[in-house]
Amino acid sequence: MRLLHTMIRVGNLERSLAFYTEVLGMTLLRKHDYPDGRFTLAFVGYGDEDSNSVIELTHNWDTDSYELGNAFGHLAVEVDDAYAACDAVRAKGGKVVREAGPMKHGTTVIAFVEDPDGYKIEFIQHGTR
Repeated sequence: MRLLHTMIRVGNLERSLAFYTEVLGMTLLRKHDYPDGRFTLAFVGYGDEDSNSVIELTHNWDTDSYELGNAFGHLAVEVDDAYAACDAVRAKGGKVVREAGPMKHGTTVIAFVEDPDGYKIEFIQHGTR
């Protein structure tokens, strides 16, 4: 077995695609409209779906926002340098919600950014876990 993808619902697909591809540097792997169902699925990631887990962005055409709820936590992305990753996100207009630094009660260097829909993405600095 293998984890294939994580699905999140987004209110504005183009805005979300811009964030995940331009700000976080992922690649749009595939995108398909389903006119009869009035939704679009777009898959983004850092590598092909054959060997990497990816994110499925689901856009329901008639819904422009969602309640995130309190059960979902975050997506995690390994980065070489969490401090530089935050600077890069900020420079591209992204929102850093927790600056890079050691986690509370530990030495792992982490940071959190937020996508346009309010989902949290944790940066975990390579080699500090």
